[in-house]
Amino acid sequence: MTIFIVLWSNRKPERRSFRAYAAVLYIDPRMRIFIQGHKVRTKRLSCCLYKPRVYKYSSTRFKTRAEQEVKKADHLAKISEEKAREAESKSLALELKLGDDLSREARAMFRKAQESAMMLRQEADIKRKILETKQKALKEPKELNFIFGVNIEQRDLDGMFIYNCSRLIKMYEKVGPQLEGGMACGGVVGVVDVPYLVLEPTHNKQDFADAKEYRHLLKAMGDHLAQYWKDVAIAQKGIVKFWDEFGYLSANWNQPPSNDLRYKRRRAMEIPVTIQCDKCLKWRTLPFQLDAVDKRYPDSWVCLMNPDSTQDRCDAPEQKQNLPVGVMRKDTKSVEDKQREITEKIRQQQEKLETLQKTAPIKSQADVKKLPLEASLKTASESNPQGTRVVRPRSPPLPAMIKNAPSRPPLSKPPPLSRKPNTPTRTAKPPVPAPAPPTPPPPTVRRQEPLAKARPAASPRIPVSKVKSGGRMGAVRSPRGATKQTPTTSSQRKRVTDGMREDGEDEEDGEPQLKKTKMTLDKSSKPVVKKQEVKKGKVTEVRAQTAEGSVVMEITDCAEEEDTEKDLKEAQKDKGLLVEVKVNKEWFTGRVAAVEASKQSVRWKVKFDYVPTTSTPRDRWVFKGSDEVRLMRPPSPVTQSPDTQQEAEAERASIAMEPDTTQPGSSRELMDSLVVMMRTFLRYFFPPEFRIPKDDINSMTAEELVAFPMKEYFQQYELGLQSLCNSYQSRADARARAVEEKSNSAEARLRDSEEKLQKLRTNIVALLQKVQEDIDINTDDELDAYIEDLLTKGD
Repeated sequence: MTIFIVLWSNRKPERRSFRAYAAVLYIDPRMRIFIQGHKVRTKRLSCCLYKPRVYKYSSTRFKTRAEQEVKKADHLAKISEEKAREAESKSLALELKLGDDLSREARAMFRKAQESAMMLRQEADIKRKILETKQKALKEPKELNFIFGVNIEQRDLDGMFIYNCSRLIKMYEKVGPQLEGGMACGGVVGVVDVPYLVLEPTHNKQDFADAKEYRHLLKAMGDHLAQYWKDVAIAQKGIVKFWDEFGYLSANWNQPPSNDLRYKRRRAMEIPVTIQCDKCLKWRTLPFQLDAVDKRYPDSWVCLMNPDSTQDRCDAPEQKQNLPVGVMRKDTKSVEDKQREITEKIRQQQEKLETLQKTAPIKSQADVKKLPLEASLKTASESNPQGTRVVRPRSPPLPAMIKNAPSRPPLSKPPPLSRKPNTPTRTAKPPVPAPAPPTPPPPTVRRQEPLAKARPAASPRIPVSKVKSGGRMGAVRSPRGATKQTPTTSSQRKRVTDGMREDGEDEEDGEPQLKKTKMTLDKSSKPVVKKQEVKKGKVTEVRAQTAEGSVVMEITDCAEEEDTEKDLKEAQKDKGLLVEVKVNKEWFTGRVAAVEASKQSVRWKVKFDYVPTTSTPRDRWVFKGSDEVRLMRPPSPVTQSPDTQQEAEAERASIAMEPDTTQPGSSRELMDSLVVMMRTFLRYFFPPEFRIPKDDINSMTAEELVAFPMKEYFQQYELGLQSLCNSYQSRADARARAVEEKSNSAEARLRDSEEKLQKLRTNIVALLQKVQEDIDINTDDELDAYIEDLLTKGD
């Protein structure tokens, strides 16, 4: 129980007392707060600090709230524009419909439509102007006021009080030197009021929604806190001596100050009492009085009780707190530090360039996209040393048993398939069959029998050759036993040879089409042709049985895989579509960001353009064709802005430039794209005085880029960067010298003024001692307080 009481007493008073928390809940309270029938004595923190000082801070990092406001304004402007255009279209259609009809009802209807269109157009113009204003304000820096002061009443209660629109969000936040745990910046309290457009609080008003920008705010407050600590010069005079002056005699930091009268008076002299009138709710600062050091003011205090005659009426204006303005001074770096920093930047750039020149093995299509320029050029030159045109490999020659088999042209030619060919693979070398003894040719060739039904099980076969080219894979198999071959006529050989030539030409041209080879062998019996279904595609198996043996040829068609790939590619075209999704019985506009296709359905990932509340998700997965999603009406070409057209063209260009290893000319396209990237890179970092003109880079070929003098190019770039940095350094040095001269002159004037003030105070003390011999004044602060007291009593 004792440990619990100690821990509870060590907590901040605002965390264990609702009355204390309500006293600082608002940065500038203008209301009366009662808890259990008793009034809460509210505070203005900036008036309760020793040596308060305000610092102006501006930054362009706080953009989240402004961007949300811009998106909201853009959404409203688009809706208003659509409504105005629709009303104008209705008015024009009504005018064409009425024609020469001058009846009263027609004129009233037409006038009503015109007024509606005019009002909607005015509303759209207003929304558009609001959007332009918010877009302009997005680029402007956001300004904040940081107020710092020392809490000499209770030094362990230090930290930052962060308000949002005058409402307390965070308190006692340690920043900067306070995080180190030493005595530096100890006892300093900071106050900042953050507008709603800079940072948005959470729903419970206990934190900020954007953690990244909040951390940036704390970092900025830490830097300004360190500057304030330098400006008040407490560390230079001695931290322990400073706190001893106000009654903190214990080495324990959490101990309260001494209650001796002289220490109480010392603290009261530095921080005047600021109290709120119970009637007019204005804040009044009371003058210092020795007899009012421990005075307890009533809860119903009014302006009539003010000893200051200028502020003893409720109709008197409230005096604003006049705070000195501090300036944030950044530490100036020496020439050696700047030179070291420039050298480090140059070294990092060189490491990046060396990384770009390294080669990497190609294992997948993702590696092709990350391929460096030099490696792709080397790969292209090694793979195609004879010329720039990439020739696809021809199909291997058919075995002798197939080539010499009697055949007839196919009954019908299948239609070509509209899909891209797959990656050409290595063709296995077919085994050379043994020569067969010549036999007399058959007198007639019988008609081919229709295909029989699929067999339940496949007989064992030995593969003769496999050819995989584009979307076609054929396999010719023969029985385990050796089979005798039969010669054919010259016309049959010619027919088979012509078919091979056509097949080779189709492969060279890259036209993906599936050919079914039908061959008939007939010597003494009819051929039997059977089909076999394979799990991963369609397998067409042709078996020709003769008296001497049988020949089996199997042609595999990967139709299911290709259909799946085709469906996936077709589904990927849906990316970028403008759609509307129904969320919580409301329709929100968005864009398709990702597509996931399967055999049963296609899912879209829709990223919303504008989300009004934090409870609404920013994206959602929906099924294509469901009731929760619908396509938006495409914008007319008149309203499409040039920026939108350029973005669409750039998107189409990026899709077209994406390397595809399934195409025959993918290596060439990849090399061309990398050459363009290299040209862009060289033009972007082009030195000002290089011996090769900048315009000649646009016409350089891949060989010329490989032979480009990169070492000289880097040297010229480093020299240009060095000269630029030197010019900046010289300008900064000149400004620093001018500022130093001004500072020296200001310090000289300040010393003269301090000497004059010290002489004047010495004369005043001597004069007072002549008038009143028992007077004892030791410090300047006591003299000032004594003079103010004399002036107050004289009034």
